[in-house]
Order: sequence, then structure tokens, then C-alpha cells
Amino acid sequence: MRQYSPDLTPPWKKNKPVPEVPAEPGLVVEEPGTGFCGAVIRCEAGTVTLEDRFGKHRVFPLEPRGFLLEGKVVTLVRPASAAPVRPTRTASGSVAVPQARARVARAGRIYVEGRHDAELVEKVWGDDLRIEGVVVEYLEGVDDLPSIVAEFAPGPDARLGVLVDHLVPGSKEWRIAESVTSEHALVVGHPYIDIWEAVKPSSLGIAEWPRVPRGQDWKTGVCRALGWPSENTGAVWQAILGRVGSYRDLEPELLGRVEELIDFVTTSGEA
Repeated sequence: MRQYSPDLTPPWKKNKPVPEVPAEPGLVVEEPGTGFCGAVIRCEAGTVTLEDRFGKHRVFPLEPRGFLLEGKVVTLVRPASAAPVRPTRTASGSVAVPQARARVARAGRIYVEGRHDAELVEKVWGDDLRIEGVVVEYLEGVDDLPSIVAEFAPGPDARLGVLVDHLVPGSKEWRIAESVTSEHALVVGHPYIDIWEAVKPSSLGIAEWPRVPRGQDWKTGVCRALGWPSENTGAVWQAILGRVGSYRDLEPELLGRVEELIDFVTTSGEA
């Protein structure tokens, strides 16, 4: 009795086999469904991450016939080594130092206004701060900043940097910052009402941060305007923070100020 293959697809309708190509870092491919073209920066179980020439990242599944390589269909596969690629840069864009140990904490500190600010700084600059031995602490507002600075007693070997929200000329925050006169303390800030605004809207899939009427709680107003759950702004923040992968997801007005504070604190008292 004859044996028949269970696959009854006519030969002329069957897909021709395509090459399997290891998704090595730096390999440039295109995902035809979206037209996204970029270099492989990470390959994990079942997914590959591409970075385009603008620094934007996209994650795609490793599906058969899923990519174009030099215009030809290929199947990307996980490299045989399967070892994680060691990043060459930290989330802040600094050159990574492999196997670097955290430095003993300096006497100097960086203060930020709230828990969300501290979490964002840690996520993007955490590696740099540990290597430099800089500790970040958060304040509950800046109304008492002059007395806080006086209590810290900054000096040549214990400099203090402070990051303030909504530091614009004429604001309450501006007047408070101006009252800090120690040469060993540096107060800088960004123009945003809240640290949330320092995250680029494009990184969150929104067109822009909405304007909230004066007198209304900013976070609550933003959540309502965007259709986010306003009853739990802490959970919303964790979702926002989860979309921040590196300095590319933050506004320049914040990046420059944090770098300025790190430089100020770390250039004190060194032989």
C-alpha cells in the first residue's frame, strides 16, 4: 500500500526555505511588517531588540521568515553562544566599566525633591553613582532647604548638590534656591512642575504632557486627561519608569542638571 505525506500542499505553493542567520550584535535587519530597520543590540529567548539610527529601540519576536537582510527574507536565530552581550555604555550614556566595584560612599551627597525623582536618577545614573561613591537622598519638598543645607554643613570634602523641580525665575522654588549661599552647595533644577514631565512623551506613546489648570493636583490632572488611573499615581509612575531605558528617554533639561550635580560633588577634595 502506498504511503502519502500528510502535507497535501502543492509544491508550487510551499514556501522555499530561507537562511537562518544568528542575531549577532550589530547585524542590521528590517522587520517588514513595520518597516523598522535597525541593528541588533540584544537577543534573548524568543525576542530580538533592534536600535535604529535615531537611537529608538523596538523588540520583535524571533519568528520564521520574520526579517529582511539586505532585502532578502531570513529567519533570525539566537546566536550559538547565547551569552548576554555586555553593554558598552551605562543607561546614562557613560562608558561602562566591566566588573567595577562600588566605591565607598563619599561624604558629599545629592538631594532630590521626592521618591520619584530619586528612582529616576537611580535608574539612569545608578551605575555611574555607585562607581563614584555618590549617594542620592530624597527630600519631602524644598521649603526648608536653607536649614537642611545648614544642618548638612557642606565643606570642601563634603559637597552637597540639590536637584529642584520647577526651578524657573520668579517661582517659590527659585527664591528658596537663591537663599542657599554656601560655596560648597550647588542647587540646580529643571523647568518641569513634576519629574514625570522630564520623561519624553514619545517614550510613553503620548503626543505631549497635558496642561493642568492651576490649583489642581498635577499628577491627578495628568492621569485624568490621559485616561490613566488617577486613584493610584504611584502605580502610574512605576509604569512610566518602566518605559525609561536610558538617557535617550529623558529631556535634555534634566540630563544636563544631573550631570552638573555629579561633577560638582565628585570634584571635591581629591588629591
